[in-house]
Amino acid sequence: MPASTANISVVIPTLNEAVELPETLARLRLVPEVKEVIIADGGITDATLKLAAEAGCVVVNSAAGRGRQLRAGAERATGDVILFLHADTWVPPNAGRALLDCLARPGVVAGGFYKVFRDPPNWLVRGSRFKCWWRLLVARRVMADQGIFLRRDTLARIGGVPAVPLMEEFELCRRLRPLGRIALADATVSTSARKFRQLGVLRTYGLMWRVTLGYYRGVPLEELRRLYQRGAGSGRD
Repeated sequence: MPASTANISVVIPTLNEAVELPETLARLRLVPEVKEVIIADGGITDATLKLAAEAGCVVVNSAAGRGRQLRAGAERATGDVILFLHADTWVPPNAGRALLDCLARPGVVAGGFYKVFRDPPNWLVRGSRFKCWWRLLVARRVMADQGIFLRRDTLARIGGVPAVPLMEEFELCRRLRPLGRIALADATVSTSARKFRQLGVLRTYGLMWRVTLGYYRGVPLEELRRLYQRGAGSGRD
C-alpha cells in the first residue's frame, strides 16, 4: 500500500457529543486523505446523530463502551487505514499525510499523534506533548485521545478492536506490539481538557492512575469500568 495512494477511514465513538462533534468534523474535512468518517454511537439523548448525518458521516449504532463502539465502526470502514479519534480531538490539516508517512516507516504497524490540551486548567496538565513521547518510549503505547491509527489489514490480523468495556487502547497496543513498532506521527492534535475541568486535575489523574494500576495488576476490566464510572460520576466510558 503506497502511502501516496492510501486513504483513511476515521472512526469516532460518541455518546452525546453534539457540542464537541461539529468542530471535530469541520477540521477533518480539511484533511484530503480522509475518505470517510464513521460515527459509532453508543446511545444518544442529544442531537449527535442528526449532526453526523447532516455532515455526511456513516452512522453505526452499537452497545455503549468505546471498545465495542470502535469495533463496530471499524467493521464498516472501507479505507486502507483506520484512524480512531475522540469526538473532542481536533486534527491539523497535515494529519493525513503525517499519519501515512508514519506507517510507511520500516517496521511500523500502528501509531498515534503528539497531543496537547486546549485551555488546560492549570500547569499540571501541561507538557502533554512530551508525555506522549515518554509514554511510547517506556510503555510502548499511545492513548486514545492522541488518535490511534493502523492499516485495516493489520487490524484484521489481530482480530479487530478488542470489544472490552474499558482500556481498549491498552489492549489494542498490547496485541499490536508483537507485529511491529508503534510510532508517533509528525503532527500534533489538540484535545479537550473538559474532564480535568469537571473533576479537577488531581482527582482526574488519581482516577487514571488507580485504573491503570488495576489493569496491570490484572483486575477484571468490568470491575475497572465500575471503578472508573464511580470516580467520574457518570455512565460514560
